[in-house]
Amino acid sequence: MSGDITYRCEKIASMSDPTAITELDTLRAQTLQWITDDPDATCREELYRLLDELPASAAELTDRFSGRLVFGTAGLRGPVRAGPNGMNRAVVRAAAAGLMSWLDGRGADGPVVIGYDARNGSAEFAEETAAVVTGSGRPALVLPRPLPTPVLAFAVRQLEAVAGVMVTASHNPPADNGYKVYLGKSLGGAEGNGAQIVAPVDAQIEAAIEDLGSLSDIALGGPGTVLDESIVTEYLAAAAGVVDRDDPKELSTVATPMHGVGGRVLVDAMTQAGFAAPTLVPEQAEPDPAFPTVSFPNPEEPGAMDRLIALGESTGADLAIALDPDADRCAVAVPDAGGWRALRGDELGVLLADHLIRKGRTGVYATTIVSSSLLRTLCEARGVSYRETLTGFKWIVRAGEDLAFGYEEAIGYCVAPQHVRDKDGISAALLTCEVAAGLRAALLGLPDRLDELAREFGVYRTDQLSVRVTDLRDITDAMARLRGDLPTSLLDEAIVEHTDLAPRADVITLRTNGARVVVRPSGTEPKLKAYLEVIEPVADHDVAAARERAAASLQALRTEVASALGL
Repeated sequence: MSGDITYRCEKIASMSDPTAITELDTLRAQTLQWITDDPDATCREELYRLLDELPASAAELTDRFSGRLVFGTAGLRGPVRAGPNGMNRAVVRAAAAGLMSWLDGRGADGPVVIGYDARNGSAEFAEETAAVVTGSGRPALVLPRPLPTPVLAFAVRQLEAVAGVMVTASHNPPADNGYKVYLGKSLGGAEGNGAQIVAPVDAQIEAAIEDLGSLSDIALGGPGTVLDESIVTEYLAAAAGVVDRDDPKELSTVATPMHGVGGRVLVDAMTQAGFAAPTLVPEQAEPDPAFPTVSFPNPEEPGAMDRLIALGESTGADLAIALDPDADRCAVAVPDAGGWRALRGDELGVLLADHLIRKGRTGVYATTIVSSSLLRTLCEARGVSYRETLTGFKWIVRAGEDLAFGYEEAIGYCVAPQHVRDKDGISAALLTCEVAAGLRAALLGLPDRLDELAREFGVYRTDQLSVRVTDLRDITDAMARLRGDLPTSLLDEAIVEHTDLAPRADVITLRTNGARVVVRPSGTEPKLKAYLEVIEPVADHDVAAARERAAASLQALRTEVASALGL
């Protein structure tokens, strides 16, 4: 059997002569060294099998040992598999131990809350984390079942935890899993209480991970305390609280959790808020880590909402709601003059902001540098505070302690920052239902309110140009070319504003009176992204004509930007 001691000794002995060592021998040595410290028998056998299959498995093993998953501001994310370049118990144990070391180094007391979704390995990784937390002498508070990420973010604040860990890969492909870290008030401050970590915390935790010795030396404790359902009940009450009890509630909805963990929580939240329960897409209603009905479990992906929209059409619904698998993001589709259509993230973001402003909510309204500039225009017109942040919700929620609302174009919305200092698809869905029900009572729909805003401010049309590369140097070269030869005009209009956020961030913004382009490398994929926006005034109240002009201008802008980037 390949996993016995004889096998290990024979392989190690074959490498005793340095002159005989080959690349395969080095790969074997790396793999065997990892195996001796891997706490998971299943992972050990997985690696032994790959050793047995050498040289055919060389490419696979090389990929797994090309480096360790690096802990960043988004934590960890990668395929569930054995080896340092994957999500497994060994990598999770090291991450949890690094986090505990970092907390200890700052003298921070208090429990750590641990949540998990229904992806492959999530429950086991949560258990591993809890054992490391208790082994370090801290209380570990584990959520009672697979639950949405917003429940974990809520629990960190509600339970006054020093930190929180959420095991999830959000809307990544089925093979992946991930590990997000949140901080409580003692280390995160008022703005970061219950928010994801930001730099330099990620680098400090990564350094603590690198300083660890053998995984077998990490003290392990008990399973921690599994919280009862009261934490979910408290979250539901807070989510339902974003809705005014006296506002209209008559609304027919369909929804999908996209094989994730948000379905039951969404139904409970909607009924508690006074709405009728949504009809769930039956094939996608229950958690399933294989995500069998979608090629990519992301509501923004083409085709991901097809079943939802078909259900909306067949039932005559007023609104269709799609959550991503960990329910921190929300997309909606509505019936329109030309049939059903999904709203862009910028459209829903401005609708929700407009609604809250109309209801008199004060404080800061925030979005990112790549989202539509319509929110800025709206806030200036309504006399409310506006702030713009770098890309990512970790920055949006730090836009001010008095944050009233925040959103990003990638269908993320924070509508109740006093409860969840992160994007929350459940509470965003409830607030969207409130807007839709109020409009329905006036015989209107969400498209009608968008038309109303367009007549007041013009049509703000947004899109994205995304170029995937195989060599990251291509992105560096493209950004250098852009900086060295900036366009002087866009769509035959002179550039009136140019900003370059380097070295703080690799972001360039170009703006004319009627268009804007923001160029940045993706933070999670080998892509160069350009966020495009055109602004088209509405003449004679003809919104449809303005939208047609905006669409044509946006296509022309896409061509110009692609040429400027040289990709």
